[in-house]
Amino acid sequence: MYKIAVIGGDGTGPEVVAEALKSLRAVEKKFGLSFAFTDLPYDGTRYIKTGEILSDDELNGLRAYDAILFGAIGHPDIKPGILERGVLLKMRFELDQYINLRPVKLYPNVDTPLKNAKPEDIDYVVVRENTGCLYTGMGGVSQKGTAHEVAVQEMVYTRHQVERCVRYAFETVRKRHKAAPWRGLSEDQKKKGFIGKLTLCGKTNVLTFVYDLWQRVLNEVGKEYPDVVTDYVHVDATCIYMIEDPARFDVIVTGNMFGDIITDLAAVTQGGMGVAGSGNINPEGVSMFEPIGGTAPSFTGLNQINPIACITAAHMMLSHLGEDSAALAIETAKIAVIQKMESMLAAKMGYSTTEIGDMVAALI
Repeated sequence: MYKIAVIGGDGTGPEVVAEALKSLRAVEKKFGLSFAFTDLPYDGTRYIKTGEILSDDELNGLRAYDAILFGAIGHPDIKPGILERGVLLKMRFELDQYINLRPVKLYPNVDTPLKNAKPEDIDYVVVRENTGCLYTGMGGVSQKGTAHEVAVQEMVYTRHQVERCVRYAFETVRKRHKAAPWRGLSEDQKKKGFIGKLTLCGKTNVLTFVYDLWQRVLNEVGKEYPDVVTDYVHVDATCIYMIEDPARFDVIVTGNMFGDIITDLAAVTQGGMGVAGSGNINPEGVSMFEPIGGTAPSFTGLNQINPIACITAAHMMLSHLGEDSAALAIETAKIAVIQKMESMLAAKMGYSTTEIGDMVAALI
């Protein structure tokens, strides 16, 4: 039995989570799995009523679960940052979910703003370090409200943080290419026996301390993976290549801030926020899986939001738990339903939120 903590959250979060649960219940029956779902009210509504965010006891309680399925956090009546830092970032940091895993894949029948791009052109993974960088909150403000105010936000990384992220990225290349090697490689590199490529996205020409550390660690750890080509691209050039030549990428590894930015750009190229799922991974602990589309408050309660991203998060969760056949069943059904949809945009899908969830579950 897998114990799954379910946090619907705010806005349309509970709606998309409900559709992902339909898929999980379908594979539960088909593959003889057993899930124990526990709904947890760690959201904006509770905060407004009680002033509670996520207590230390509640956080420790999450450690008892095999995984967390998360909807979205953020409430229009609550100042930005309170819930995000008090719930989402607290989970990431305190549960040491040090990897943010973002598959970037264009499915057939999904519109992309990239001219002439085909599904085979957009198929890569971003491995984002999830616990360091500017998100640690280190820094401060002096002389606030005066003409001489100084604001400092520090980009901080330890070698330990960088090395474990880089190593996870190398392992992701190997896992990815057991079935489909040679993504992003030249013919010459294929002949030399390489199976895949790991690209470091950074800014070594300006952030000379932090990304020098990343580059040195990549070079050193890379000696243990002689079958993987290593590459380096500045973050601004990465954004350009994501538009002009996404097929050059296989696995990208990067820091927290740059990863936050480039994964949103990547989501647009694969069809929008309604398609993209993500995982916040602690390989040795409890991990959390979520869609990246946010709360979409203007669509709350209308049964018009796209649940595909959350269904993606569900099959990512199963893959992480080692249930690869069940994960593939959800992904296969999801792709089949996408072929019937008119658009990935909310209210333009040709089906309601619940209809899409029902169709995926029925195909499973």
